[in-house]
Amino acid sequence: MAQPQTAAPAVPAHERGATRVADRVVAKIASRAAREALSGFDESAALVTPGRTAPRARASVRPAFGRGPSLGDARLHIGVELGYPSDIGAQCGAVRRVVTERVGGLAGMKVHDVVVTVERLHSPHTRGEGRGRVR
Repeated sequence: MAQPQTAAPAVPAHERGATRVADRVVAKIASRAAREALSGFDESAALVTPGRTAPRARASVRPAFGRGPSLGDARLHIGVELGYPSDIGAQCGAVRRVVTERVGGLAGMKVHDVVVTVERLHSPHTRGEGRGRVR
């Protein structure tokens, strides 16, 4: 007859090891989340030159060693190009909100700081259409 197997004793969490999420992975998540947040603003997206709509993100991640369920703390810098005229404050707020939720959910990190920088504004006058004088 076979002996019933007993479960091995559980290893404490601090002895199991740690998961580390790289800065570039967090930056990629933030960039995609920013793009998704801006996709809801059609009036601004129509003014941005095609091919220049991808937000750029930089992340600084500090691992959380034994500080609860979080995998670390993240600080993010996101550069966006927006159409003008449009509601710039609403777009930056949406980027900040969606990036915070998405990085927290997908990377398991606490997001302490999201800096959104408007790197360039695109208007119909800067697209090269009608290079004549603007009155």
